[in-house]
Amino acid sequence: MTETAPPLRVGIVVFDEVEVLDCCGPFEVFSVANRVAARHGRRAPFEVGMLATTPEVVARGGLVLRAHAVLGEAPAPDVLVVAGGVTDAAERDAALLDWLAVAAETARLTASVCTGAFLLAEAGILGGQRVTTHWEDQAELARRFPSLHVESGVRWVRDGDVFTSGGISAGIDLALHLVEVLGGRDLALGTARQMEYRWIEAPAAPAAPLG
Repeated sequence: MTETAPPLRVGIVVFDEVEVLDCCGPFEVFSVANRVAARHGRRAPFEVGMLATTPEVVARGGLVLRAHAVLGEAPAPDVLVVAGGVTDAAERDAALLDWLAVAAETARLTASVCTGAFLLAEAGILGGQRVTTHWEDQAELARRFPSLHVESGVRWVRDGDVFTSGGISAGIDLALHLVEVLGGRDLALGTARQMEYRWIEAPAAPAAPLG
């Protein structure tokens, strides 16, 4: 993106029983990237916010998160990020799924963290792509959506303009990769350094130790 372009709107979709790090990890990455950019005299490249069907959601472990906007009341995101967690109820939320389908049509990039891939699949956004999710859920994703090519042993997968990541901490690695794609490698490296995070840059790095 150029210095004269407006900030890219990053919408992180959350819901009751969302995994805390699935949403807060990417949120931290994009917000820190803004601070790093400002330190170097650049305008903020991202406008990041949490989006939900209700003003507040209760994450796993009981953490209460207040959404920046309710779905449908905010501008469509340029970058759509769907967090994971316990998605059973969210997968039955027709309003959420319909909104995701529409938002993905206009988003520049669409991404999921962990079991957020199930929401993308239920919304009809995934079909025939290479994808991944948390290692515990890969077999279930493949069983329920046989057209998908579910990959194991990876931190994230990119297929076209759709990105999916493994579980929990893998969402941070993917978010840093998205910062690199959208804002440049120097910004991504500076963000990881500011976060004191050892960025696993290679998507083929193991998603989690098995056994």
